[in-house]
Formats: sequence, structure tokens, C-alpha cells
Amino acid sequence: MAKQEDTFKKVISHAKEYGYIFGSSEIYDGLSAVYDYGQNGAELKKNIREYWWKSMVQMHQNIVGLDASIFMHPTTWKASGHVDAFNDPLIDNKDSKKRYRADVLIEDYAEKILQKAQKEIKKAAKRFGDAFNEDEFKATNPRVLKYLADHKAILSRMGSSLEKEDLADVKLLIEELGIADPDTGSKNWTDVRQFNLMFGTKLGASAETATDLFLRPETAQGIFVNFLNVQKTGRMKIPFGIAQTGKAFRNEIVARQFIFRMREFEQMEMQFFVRPGEEIKYYEYWKKTRLKWHLSLGLGDENYRFHDHDKLAHYANAAADIEFNFPFGFKELEGIHSRTDFDLKAHEEFSGKKLQYFDHELNKNYTPYVVETSVGLDRMFLAVFSKSLQEETLEDGSSRTVLKLPAVLAPVKAAILPLVKKDGLPELAQQIIGNLKWNFNVAYDEKDAVGRRYRRQDANGTPFCITVDHDSLKDQTVTIRDRDTMKQERVSINSLERILEERTSFKSWLAKL
Repeated sequence: MAKQEDTFKKVISHAKEYGYIFGSSEIYDGLSAVYDYGQNGAELKKNIREYWWKSMVQMHQNIVGLDASIFMHPTTWKASGHVDAFNDPLIDNKDSKKRYRADVLIEDYAEKILQKAQKEIKKAAKRFGDAFNEDEFKATNPRVLKYLADHKAILSRMGSSLEKEDLADVKLLIEELGIADPDTGSKNWTDVRQFNLMFGTKLGASAETATDLFLRPETAQGIFVNFLNVQKTGRMKIPFGIAQTGKAFRNEIVARQFIFRMREFEQMEMQFFVRPGEEIKYYEYWKKTRLKWHLSLGLGDENYRFHDHDKLAHYANAAADIEFNFPFGFKELEGIHSRTDFDLKAHEEFSGKKLQYFDHELNKNYTPYVVETSVGLDRMFLAVFSKSLQEETLEDGSSRTVLKLPAVLAPVKAAILPLVKKDGLPELAQQIIGNLKWNFNVAYDEKDAVGRRYRRQDANGTPFCITVDHDSLKDQTVTIRDRDTMKQERVSINSLERILEERTSFKSWLAKL
């Protein structure tokens, strides 16, 4: 646990030092759980968003994009169930006066049990080597069986209690498990109560005539209320999807773990409309497709896992999370949900407008079912950044800090380095930048010895360094250095654009999918 905390502190520190993330309004002592993306962070975030958009919208002929407003008619949130049901179970510790989400406390406890099981499995794998059969070991080892059974029983009971809104049993479960305040160790808890997460605001020139509104807590409803607009104007045939990215706002009880849980965040969501009865087929399709997208970034297959929901949202008949191994353990990165026809039917009822699709093949009207994929852009940023930050010991015994961002996402694709600040080398370097900047975000760096500049670019996440030396003036060649392998090769200046295209472009990476 201490190692995890140290790793996480390094991630937060590095993100600030290299211009990725700053605390919001820091000069005024900041604002809790609100962050600003710096010059490199804004680029990385944009690239993640674009990598998602291109794979989701441009690569699918039956998926289109949308950009709906943050403000929506207040009845929207009544129809969607957010006014009545968008709650988290809150619990306070009487001694520390700190507030927690009761379900997160229980989930964290259950995760520690699962980690114990994984520890036993790893020990056995090391002991038995190539002869180790993990499935057989999990099915027969008494200790692992108990850990897995306890883990399942705890989450199952919590899910059942929350579904029945039996908050007294949620508190009882916390007490039975002996869950303590993570900061103080106190077990003196209040009762569990529900807390609505929506931010309220006003629309209007005067207090007397102002309309009560909410900042949207999700982007999905903007898609649902525009279902017919998009379907008719785009002449879309089922199955088809509508995707969008944008800000959402939630008054989180405990916003913590850096940008993992914030009050202002960005979502990347896609709602896929299908025939009733075909939703589970597409639910399974999108589970596989979305995991494949994550794996394409090369952050390590072992850092992803599926978690099927025991407690389903009021609108769902199937739900799973893609969880990622963050510095603080496995947590939700993306949700895939079969939302049935709840949303369109609810908006039809509250608006009085017909929201159905006429299927020419079946010759009938029906309310489509929906399969949703929803990933937090900020969480995606944290997953990529935290897993990319590494400390390496080199062959000569020295060490380096390197941010091994996937090249397709890196804020700066290449740094152009003149060997010295004279003899025409800076001028040639600037010529190279002038040519490359049309297609790539490139940087110029002439300060310090070239070795120090390499280290600086390694820590900044720049995948390639291009060094201009005296031979470059004679034969129009440069040295290109790979951040991850540190290998150097001599290439012609004319080939730089092609090399960077092959190694960093969306096309070359998405083609793998």
C-alpha cells in the first residue's frame, strides 16, 4: 500500500512539473477536486479524445457525432430518473468528521480480499513454474476459494441492499466487516443516507422569474433527446450509434485520487440503437470492441479486467466495467451498459412526443433498445499517464525517468535539437520544424548538452529526438533517437515526415484495430 501511495505521489508531482496538470486557481489555494490541464496536458487530452473519436465515429459508417448543450430543459432530468434516483450512499465518521461513499468503502475492502487471492496465485505460479495451472489452482486451493467467495458475497450483499435501498444493512455490512476510517482508523460511523449528485443553477435575468436548471451529470441524455433529429436528418438505419464527448458535472461526496474522481470532468460516450431482442448480442460485441481499443495503446494486457455488475442501474438489463490497474488498484475506466428502451420511453412519456423508429424490413414501429459505451476522458488520461511513467536503470548503472506515452497520444511527437547553437545548425533545425509543423506537433530545444536534452524529452514523453549536427549541413541527414529503446539511426531529412507518419499517426495506430 505504501508503495502504491509513493507511485501515485510521483505521478501527481510529475504531471505538474512537466506541464500536464495543475491545481485549479492555485494562487488562491485551489479548489477541491478541480484541476486545470497545462500545455502538455491539453495536448494529451486532445489526442486521447481524437483517438476515441476517430475509432468510434470515423471508423464506423453507422455511427455519427453530436455536440449537445450542457444546459437542458429541467424535465429531461426528471424523465431520466436523475432527480429521484441519481444518488450515492453517504456515510460520515463521527470522530474524524470525514465523509465517505459507503459503497466505495465496501468495494475497497473487497478489493483487498481479491488482492490476497491474487497474491496466493502469484506465489503458486512462482513455485510451480511452467507446470502451473491457474484455473485448476483457483478451483481447488482452499484459501483462494475462500477469498474469492468472500469477495463475491460482500459485493453481492452490498448490491442487493443498495438495489432495495436498505441503507441500514449497508451500514451493518460496514460494521460487520470492521471497516475503519482510512485516515484515522475510527469505526464510529453515522447512518448511511442518500445524497443527490446534481449541481443546481438558475436561468433568467431575475430571481423571481429564473428557471431552476441543472448542470448535466452525464452526456447521454443529450443523445436521447436528439434521437429522432439525428435519425431523420442522417437517414440512419438501425443498428446505428450517436457519439459525443463533453463536460459533465457531479457534486461528488468524496472527490479524491487526483483526476480520477472530479466534480467537473469529461465523458466520451456512444449510444448504439438496436432492435429489441438484439441488445445482448451488441452488448457483447461492444465489450470486446472497447477492450480491443484500450489494448491497442500497449499499456499491458494484465492491467485490464472486466467486472460484471451485481447491482444494475434502474435502466439496465446488463452492465460491465472495464477496470484498469491504476496506482491505487483496479478501478472503473469504462462502462458498457445495455440500457434497454428505458430512456427513449421515459422521454416519450414526459415530452408527449413519439420517439420510435419505423423498421422497413420488419414493417413496424418500435422503441429501439440501447447499448452504451461510456469512458471518462480524465480517467483515461490518468490511466495512460500513470502507466507510462517509469524509472529505468540503464546499462551503465545510471537511471532515467521516462514517460513512455503511446506515440500516437504524445503531446509533442518530436524534439528538434541542434548539436550546438552556432555554425548554421539552429537555422537548419528551424527549417526542419517549418516543414514538420504542418502535420506534427514538434518542439525546439537548444539549451544544455544534448544528453541532458534527451533526458528532459524522455521525462516529457516526447517519442523522438532529431539531432542536427555538422554532417547534416553536408549530406542533409540527421540522427533520430527513439525514446523507448534509446536507439539512434541516421536518416535523411526528406524522410522525417514519412517516418513520423508511420510511427505516430492515428492512421497507423488505428489500422491495428
